[in-house]
Amino acid sequence: MKKSLLAVAVATVLGCPATLAATPEPAAEPTMAEVMQLLKQQQAEIEALKAQLRQTDTKVAETATAVEATASAVETATERSDSYAKVADWAERTQIGGYGEIHYNNKENGRTDEIDVHRFVMYLGHDFNDKVRFFSEIELEHSVAGDDQPGEVELEQAYVEWDYAERQSAKFGLFLVPIGILNETHEPETFYGVERNSVESRIIPSTWWESGVMLGGEIAPGLRYDLGVHSGFETAATGSSALDIRAGRQKSAEATAEEFAYTGRLRYTGIAGLELAVAANYQEDLLQGQVAGADTASGLLYETHAVYETGPFGLRALYAQWDIDGDLAQAIGKDEQKGWYLEPAWRLTEKLGFFARYSEWDTQAGDRIDSEVEQFDVGFNYWLVPNVVLKADWADQRNGSGDGFNLGLGWSF
Repeated sequence: MKKSLLAVAVATVLGCPATLAATPEPAAEPTMAEVMQLLKQQQAEIEALKAQLRQTDTKVAETATAVEATASAVETATERSDSYAKVADWAERTQIGGYGEIHYNNKENGRTDEIDVHRFVMYLGHDFNDKVRFFSEIELEHSVAGDDQPGEVELEQAYVEWDYAERQSAKFGLFLVPIGILNETHEPETFYGVERNSVESRIIPSTWWESGVMLGGEIAPGLRYDLGVHSGFETAATGSSALDIRAGRQKSAEATAEEFAYTGRLRYTGIAGLELAVAANYQEDLLQGQVAGADTASGLLYETHAVYETGPFGLRALYAQWDIDGDLAQAIGKDEQKGWYLEPAWRLTEKLGFFARYSEWDTQAGDRIDSEVEQFDVGFNYWLVPNVVLKADWADQRNGSGDGFNLGLGWSF
């Protein structure tokens, strides 16, 4: 039975094609039109892709350009910022200032009245760091300088100061000599009188500056020292200006330096309102060896002063004297030159102050001739603001011709 069924099944499979899996017919070949249509579609797609790619490249290029421009702008801004920072830093560490004086002198004893822009001064300073700084002062005197003109342009200070230790410093260059009251502090609002007092102009030749090295610092609280070596005087050996200290200032202008000078000062300011000082200057030969084989003239200047201010009351007192050795000095009576003054003052209000001053000086005190000059000054200062002052005074001299009435305007900033 099983064999019969198997035989029937085989026979059925072999004999009945309908029962076999159908064989697919081959696909029809595309026509040329269809092929061309397909190529056009593909070409359109390629062109679209190329356009997108070009747009992408353009955007990439634009982005790169923008990035580069941004980087350049940032770099430029950084450079400008650095430049501005440097300028701001320079400005912060640089100081500019100055002062000036205009005078009217109504002179007696047959002298001609004058009005004069006496001084115009500019300061420039710079702090290199916390320990090293520079300071300078340039001055125009009498408004106009040059050939046959009354004025001069002078460099009065140009030095570098170095704080080499705590409360100790050194100056190198051109500086004011630390002697007297006015020589270092002479802005017009800081003193009474239109003109600077005669003792500190004739015996101490203010303004007096030299080139060299000056050490200074505190010895104890309120007690300070200054000690320096610097250029010195070259006074004339003959004529009316022989051994004239003021005329002997070289002002560091191609100054003869055969002989240096030495200055020392002690100053005490430990009590509020009080200043006490003693100072000395020595030079081996005030003639600077200008006369070969001839007499020399060694000079010693010593000076002491006191300044005291309490409430509205103020007092200044100063004494100065030159002792000059040598036959020339003795022969012309200039071996001794001295002077002193006493100046009380009263600040009536914040703006108005009155003063009186009595002075004596003699630039030929070594001879027997009565060459001592006495002067009495009285006047007032009126401060418009603390750094702008109007002045008026009257001077009366004995044994001199400096009588007269003076008006002045002064400022500093």
